[in-house]
Amino acid sequence: MSGPTIYDVATAAQVATSTVSRAFSQPGRVSADTRERILAVAAELGYRPNPHARALLSGKHHTVAMVVSDITNPHYFDLIRGAELRARVSEYTLLLVNAEESPRVEWEQIQRLSPAVDGFVLAASRLPDENLQQVAAQRPVVLMSRELPGLASVVLDHVEGCRQIVAHLASLGHRDVLYLSGPRNSWMAATRWAALRAAAEQVGISARRLGPFTPKVSQGGAAADGAVNAGATAVVAHNDLLAIGVMQRLAQRGLRVPEDVSVVGFDDIFAADVCSPGLTTLGGAHVDVGRAAVELLLTAGVRAPDDQPRVLLPTELVLRASTGPCR
Repeated sequence: MSGPTIYDVATAAQVATSTVSRAFSQPGRVSADTRERILAVAAELGYRPNPHARALLSGKHHTVAMVVSDITNPHYFDLIRGAELRARVSEYTLLLVNAEESPRVEWEQIQRLSPAVDGFVLAASRLPDENLQQVAAQRPVVLMSRELPGLASVVLDHVEGCRQIVAHLASLGHRDVLYLSGPRNSWMAATRWAALRAAAEQVGISARRLGPFTPKVSQGGAAADGAVNAGATAVVAHNDLLAIGVMQRLAQRGLRVPEDVSVVGFDDIFAADVCSPGLTTLGGAHVDVGRAAVELLLTAGVRAPDDQPRVLLPTELVLRASTGPCR
């Protein structure tokens, strides 16, 4: 037996079916009294509007897609949680997409989903700038952990964070910082390297770079071997996963952290506090990043096209046992 239809609600409320439709999809176009009567009748009859029909009428799907570069990276857990919480408050569904560190997969998924969502939150996107601009021409886009002129973005202040890292290592007597870089097409990897190099120059120490490395624990061995061959006393890994892999490999080679090599990561994932030794890392309020990104996406329609905000949130250097005085 089928449930009540929009026609049943219209008849019981003594209004046109188009008025019932607007009460659910465009409430601002219906008087408060009329909408209240329609909602009361719908609740009494047990009517629930068809979301697909609502989307056709209003042009709104009440769904946003969040694309992350690697869903297995714990760094994204808090970003996703913040985004989902903000979407839920506005009765939106957050659709999660894994790009698998592949620009091709990311592009294909975005093109497939574009007709069915109201916009995209792209976390650490690996797409070229021109592709991001193409996506933004189709649907509202907000970038996380990346910036591009003309697009809204939410990032942590890694320039100030890298200054804190370098100042910390220099205070321990390290005269050289080795950055173990992330993926070649990572905007954040380039940003961190530029910030580390500038900060090192400012305090009068040297900075070098090795890589790129895939930001996974499994790649830490190759990164650690490169750091040992380079004679590094302090390494800054692209993220915590890579840093943990580096520490594991150093231990296999009989080198002590931090007595022989100090290690710093980025993101402050939960494992950074439980690995041995605890990992010094640059963290931040990642839940707030996710929340702010969805907030910008949902308010995109009330801003002028040339008014795309850049939200910059603070970072925090969390000191643990993986950094110590230079040998």
